[in-house]
Amino acid sequence: MAIPVNIEDLLHKRKIESTRIEFKTGWNPDKIYRTICAFANDFDNIGGGYIIVGVQEEENTGIAKRPVTGIPIEELDKIQRDMVGFNHKIEPFYLPRIDMQEIDGKYVLLIWVPAGVNRPYNVRERVTASNQSPCKWYVRSGTNTIEARGEVLDELREMANRTPFDERGNESIEITDISRALVLDYLQTVNSRLVADFEKLSLFELLSQMDLLVGPVERQLVKNVAAMMFCKNPAKFFPTTQVDIVIFPEGCIKNPNNMIEVPKIVGPVPDMIKQALDYIKTNVIKKRIIKQKDKAESIIFFNYPYQAIEEAVVNALYHRDYQEREPVEITIEPEKISILSYAGPDRSISIDAIQKAERLKSRRYRNRRLGDYLKELQLSEGRGTGIPTIQDELRRNGSAPAVIETNEERSYFLIEIPCREGFGDRVLIGDDFISSDGDKINDKINDKIKSVLLKISELGIAKRKDLHDAIKISMPTIDRILKQLISEDLNLIEYQGSRKTGGYVLTEKGKAFIKSMNEYICLVSLRLPNYQNYIYDQKEHRKKRSLNVEELDFMPMK
Repeated sequence: MAIPVNIEDLLHKRKIESTRIEFKTGWNPDKIYRTICAFANDFDNIGGGYIIVGVQEEENTGIAKRPVTGIPIEELDKIQRDMVGFNHKIEPFYLPRIDMQEIDGKYVLLIWVPAGVNRPYNVRERVTASNQSPCKWYVRSGTNTIEARGEVLDELREMANRTPFDERGNESIEITDISRALVLDYLQTVNSRLVADFEKLSLFELLSQMDLLVGPVERQLVKNVAAMMFCKNPAKFFPTTQVDIVIFPEGCIKNPNNMIEVPKIVGPVPDMIKQALDYIKTNVIKKRIIKQKDKAESIIFFNYPYQAIEEAVVNALYHRDYQEREPVEITIEPEKISILSYAGPDRSISIDAIQKAERLKSRRYRNRRLGDYLKELQLSEGRGTGIPTIQDELRRNGSAPAVIETNEERSYFLIEIPCREGFGDRVLIGDDFISSDGDKINDKINDKIKSVLLKISELGIAKRKDLHDAIKISMPTIDRILKQLISEDLNLIEYQGSRKTGGYVLTEKGKAFIKSMNEYICLVSLRLPNYQNYIYDQKEHRKKRSLNVEELDFMPMK
């Protein structure tokens, strides 16, 4: 059976945690079946593991030694026949997935051991013994397989009915609800060998090979994770599976009525993650570059480091409870971004650890398999690394640390990521400037209109021809823009003086708007014909004022 993970990633211990990969130089069924039992028990909820037989481990790096030692083809055939009998020595019955692959001109045996759904498992201490050797339970401890005893065995037994939600079969999901296109896109992204046989296999066969079906042969159910990953509308099965982004330009406390709602984000989990991050990256995250006087190095920082936001968004969609009828909510305020998900952290995480907000390590994951997929797609680094990554990125950016909040019932998880000092108290959404007093200049003000306003501000008083010559916009367009700006709706300019000697000047409202643009000109590329010249003029002006630091640029992160 083909394994939906590229063998080279396993040999180099990429994308999959090293604790989930074990190399065996030769075939030793007694030891190997103890490891199979340990991976199937999945005591730490890490998603099972992989055993590669015919590979020696490098002592210094821990990766596979190349070229691989391999196994003779005739031995491989015998091993596969023997495993049929050995599998019956695991209780309850468990069937590992096996695949024979050619590496470096030799054959290796790849054994895929997904976490079992009928834990706990035990296995004969010696599967090769003709007599009945004792049954024992095994778990993984780091990179080692150990016998489960005492409290560990008690906890293992207690976990028997705790199959993660994403690994459970769902009677409501039909095979036809799964998109072949989404499956193919995933397999191509992770460079799976299944791509080669994709066209030959039915969707049922694909899902079976990817371990996305559960239950007896006569009644196979699609696992929840299949719909999370490969259904175009997972909300069909998990209501309110969506991301809501809400912006409060003045803060939700100061003025909750001044609110901008972004269209809800829906779709498969990876798509929701990417859409949410794309929106924040494009519209929220800004970079500031400050050139220090008499120093070659510039100071570079962001209002929010992208990696911190990425981890927080991924964590919210990875760890959320998909049975909860609540969306993931992202709230953007002048001083922070808050990400709220339901339910809260597992009770295996102490309140002290939550308050410290340094590292949250859980023994039980709601969506362990979903986490595997996100890591393989490089959307997540690994379990337990999210919060440290967030705090490290904030620290490197010069930002205050993130704050985590939950309640006694652990019904929600809220993380607040502070805005880095030095970015003011205003929010910029696309091309809309939103001032601290809540006055939003409407979105009819496009780039051409802004260029006209900037030129009027520069000239003090401007005639139609002056604007036409400077901006290279047609006269009819100039007339239309001037009419719009002078309207009661906007009231940003007015005409002063006679028809011969007079011209257009800024109103007080227009001056305030220009001031806002000047203060935040570097927050967004206005795509104006004279934008670079405008920035240069600002620089020269600041030089003349002999400032200690020169603010060079303030641009959106791309």
